[in-house]
Amino acid sequence: MATTDDVKKLAALARITVPEEKLAKFAEEFEAILGYVSKLDELVVPQATPLLPYTNVFRADENPHEIGKYTEKLTEQFPAREGDLLSVKQILIHD
Repeated sequence: MATTDDVKKLAALARITVPEEKLAKFAEEFEAILGYVSKLDELVVPQATPLLPYTNVFRADENPHEIGKYTEKLTEQFPAREGDLLSVKQILIHD
């Protein structure tokens, strides 16, 4: 059974705000959605074409450039630096 805490965690991941008074309603709806999606486990779809054997799609490096050749050009264009490190905006939050 989905709880209000599950809804809060899902809302945090989706970066949306859910009012406290709607948490219980969303928990019920969440449970109904999961029940509906679980019906997909019962679905059996016949395979239209046989699986082909896997092949390597990578090409061989024929004329690789020396290590670090473009590093300085790339780092000069970066908007923020902290010493030798490139600084980026934080996008993940850990609880």
